[in-house]
Amino acid sequence: MELVDRDRLAEHLKFAAELGVAGVSRDPAWRAQGAVTPESRPVPGIPTEALAAVRADLGDCTRCKLHALGRRQIVFGVGNPDADLMFVGEAPGGDEDIQGIPFVGQAGQLLTKIIEAIGLKRDDVYIANVIKCRPPQNRNPEPDEVETCEPFLFQQIDVIKPRVIVALGKFAAQALLRTLDPISRLRGRVYDYRGAKLIPTFHPAYLLRNPSSKREVWEDMKLVRKLLKSEV
Repeated sequence: MELVDRDRLAEHLKFAAELGVAGVSRDPAWRAQGAVTPESRPVPGIPTEALAAVRADLGDCTRCKLHALGRRQIVFGVGNPDADLMFVGEAPGGDEDIQGIPFVGQAGQLLTKIIEAIGLKRDDVYIANVIKCRPPQNRNPEPDEVETCEPFLFQQIDVIKPRVIVALGKFAAQALLRTLDPISRLRGRVYDYRGAKLIPTFHPAYLLRNPSSKREVWEDMKLVRKLLKSEV
């Protein structure tokens, strides 16, 4: 039996306590909206090289209007190219636009705690966004921007081949699942998505404003942990 690091266990218990928890105790079919296209076809090669090829293809992207609306740099994604668990957010924010890394602000710190609460480290997972450039004033991405950028997210998913994808927040979940259902209706369920199991949950930024929803996220993450431990 693998020994659990004391510090990681302490973080796990601390996060669980914040949630009000008293103690702790690949389907190959594509989704209809995720059909293979020339742009979204998996890139051959080992994951590190394949992701580098996707990034090179993205280049200093000018495919949509966001490049002319104040973005500093492209925020491609970060983490383990062989990850079993992938997190997908909406779009880069101000801190991410400066550093070029997704989820580095307060919401990112909370996401790190969430990851550690299920016994993983941030370096064990892969983190990306639906779109790679920050929208002005952090507005929601517009349909044409999503349509232009999402093939690169599809390529990331196809290269990494995660067993579980967590869609962080309403926008990411709605964009990936092609639905207008609210996140409150989407979360708590498991969806087949590009060979992985997709679980929608609340965005860490939402939790900062609504800490009472941490309990629901904890339930979602326990489901994530169960799926990751499953042999199926």
